[in-house]
Amino acid sequence: MSFATVLETTRQSTIEAARKQPEFAVFASISVFAGDTSACFEIKPDGGVVMGDAAFARADIDKFHLWRALEQAWLLRAGCNPGRAALAAARAAAVFCAGEALPAADLPGWAGIMGAELAPGIAALARVAAALDVTADPADFAQIQKLWSMLGTAGALMETGGDIRLALDPRSALNGYGSSHRPRPWAVTFASSTASSSSERGYAAADAARLRATAALLAEGARPAVAALLAEIRAALANTYGLAPGGAVVLAASGTDTELLALAVTHLARPALPILNVLIAPEETGSGVPMAARGLHFAVDTALGHDVARAAPIAGFRPDTELANVPLRDAAGAVRPAAVVAAEVEAVVTAGVASGRRVILHVLDLSKTGLLAPDFATIRRLRAAHGHKFDIVVDACQARLSPASLQRYLALDATVLITGSKFFTGPPFAGAALIPPAVAARLRQSALPAGLDAYFGRDEFPADCPAAAALPPVGNYGLALRWHAALAEMAAFFRIPPAERAAILTGFSAVVGDEIAKNPALTPLPAPPIRRAETDEAWERCQTIFGFALAAPGQDRDLTPEEARAVYRWLNADLSGALPGLPPAGRAVAARICHIGQPVKLSRPGGGAAGILRVSAGARLISGEPSHRDFPSAARIAREFADLRIVFAKIRLILENFAALQAADPQPRYR
Repeated sequence: MSFATVLETTRQSTIEAARKQPEFAVFASISVFAGDTSACFEIKPDGGVVMGDAAFARADIDKFHLWRALEQAWLLRAGCNPGRAALAAARAAAVFCAGEALPAADLPGWAGIMGAELAPGIAALARVAAALDVTADPADFAQIQKLWSMLGTAGALMETGGDIRLALDPRSALNGYGSSHRPRPWAVTFASSTASSSSERGYAAADAARLRATAALLAEGARPAVAALLAEIRAALANTYGLAPGGAVVLAASGTDTELLALAVTHLARPALPILNVLIAPEETGSGVPMAARGLHFAVDTALGHDVARAAPIAGFRPDTELANVPLRDAAGAVRPAAVVAAEVEAVVTAGVASGRRVILHVLDLSKTGLLAPDFATIRRLRAAHGHKFDIVVDACQARLSPASLQRYLALDATVLITGSKFFTGPPFAGAALIPPAVAARLRQSALPAGLDAYFGRDEFPADCPAAAALPPVGNYGLALRWHAALAEMAAFFRIPPAERAAILTGFSAVVGDEIAKNPALTPLPAPPIRRAETDEAWERCQTIFGFALAAPGQDRDLTPEEARAVYRWLNADLSGALPGLPPAGRAVAARICHIGQPVKLSRPGGGAAGILRVSAGARLISGEPSHRDFPSAARIAREFADLRIVFAKIRLILENFAALQAADPQPRYR
């Protein structure tokens, strides 16, 4: 075999190895070959790519050149202007190499220009075009400048359009939830009660949406491209959940943003009255919910990038809104009887209506620890007693319910808040409000509070929505991509028969119960049955969130919330370096990356608070990853349950080595 043949075979193997990385899946239809050309790459008339000598000239950057070639080929196939396509592909490749932490010294000089956060000047873009041997004119450069923040990889773009919680820690390459918008298939993930890293399926769907949008962006500009993606999401959600004609789907960056939206929609009710917002166990929803429920900023920045003062009033919201909190647990952390909670809810709503306030009753379906309250019969009684003198908002942000259950809420003219980023395991920060026709009619009158323009774009709302006319015209692109990832997960989940869903969740419950029972350091958090209509699907009555306290090693107490958070972090880290004395089996467990739900602070009998860790079954457990498609169903589930047991084995190992880990404090990493 000649040297040239060996070299070409080696290069082809390099290409194929790179294409196995999940981020390259979107380009699967484009053929790529190593060929005899001195150029970095050539795009053939049939759309295929030939990678040449220059692509392999320096170590470790073959993926950079491959990405640029594939992206440019895809955009040309979509009919894009060649100059704009080449520059957009160069920008995306530069962003990709930053995410991969490829050595900057080995990259071409223009990569730093194209990977910069701020758009370069026309002269700099012209120099890049010359270096790429690309023909482009000033209009092309101006368009690239205008679209700069919207060009890149799906992973980078999905980090935008949220608040500070989405920011990546440069040390870990993970966000505030300990997750990534890029696939992380090596991690064991049972974190759907909080947030999950993108799956291979979800990332591919987001990247396909990104490429379609990029082609439209280059041709038409920002608004039409993003508006089309957002409209697709609203239509898909309305269809999935059976929203009646005249209803509305409004997209929001997060579940907390949907809370702010629900309050804004109540502001549109007539007559205008002071508002009483009745929250159910806000400590078991989101930390920002009580602030959003009063029309206050709930973070230090907003989804559209405005810097704000946390807890400061948002312009246009009534300053006299009051809150009433109905707890679901007593002072010792025990679940209060459902009848007691229902009676308290009825009393608070009735008193609020009688006092001349516009009441918003929040229904919790489900909480961070899997609680549902008040029950449907209570809501129905209140609607019958008070008519439309009060609003019902259902916090179903965990999304652990069937379309039929959600429709029952809509039939009571309740606004239902959901996310694609909890049970459905889409990337964090993908919220939506499903608004029934009677309430959606308000969006066709008056105007939303002015300060909402820091959180929402016009195109997150339906087209026939005059109330949103003053919002910024360009929609939230990062939100659009995150929701497209979530929609792929939803579609995969709903393709699985309901009986199979229930069987898998029942098996999950059995494994969790067995593992907790085997470890005397773990105390399960009791969870009452999820009470739904008997006609609902069995899977949505299954427990899917399992909380447990951890005994402090050598002490007669539970781990505090701060100590439990440390365990949560260490699970998401490779501990093998911090525990060098472990036997091989122990080192293997220590090295596994395990991501579970963030700890919840809970009062404990005798006083004090414990940090409750959570493992959760998400939709991905049921639908599987595309990379698992070759596994028979039973084998795939057995593998998932084996991973679940690894989580508990690592928790045991952490508790056995708690002091050593406190001293070393190993940190989570993307890889």
